Amino acid sequence: MPAQIDFNQHLGIRVIRHHKDGVTIACDLRKELHNMSGVLHGGVTATLVDVAAGMALMHRGHKATTVELKLNYLRPVTGRRVTARSRLVRIGKTLVTALVDVFDDHKNHAAVGIVTYMLLEGPR
Repeated sequence: MPAQIDFNQHLGIRVIRHHKDGVTIACDLRKELHNMSGVLHGGVTATLVDVAAGMALMHRGHKATTVELKLNYLRPVTGRRVTARSRLVRIGKTLVTALVDVFDDHKNHAAVGIVTYMLLEGPR
């Protein structure tokens, strides 16, 4: 699914596992995704949180748009790969809440996010 979205494809984001309550996505790190300090850019981390939750929702057949994203950065991400594991907490009539954990390639917890989406259509 992410390969069908040009932005996700440009970043190299791919779904590596589907879960009952969400998905896990991965992104290989490359220098274009680093900030001036040589670690993963915070905007890329925020994108991974949004994409992981959004892909979980798309997998369930919903179309939605982000209305709020809160992110806590826990440690800088270095290495070769970053993963994000989403969990859909609640799907209501109009709003969806998801939690996302981000990990570096040593399985260190790098960030945690909570995302709220507005549903645009019901399940396909």
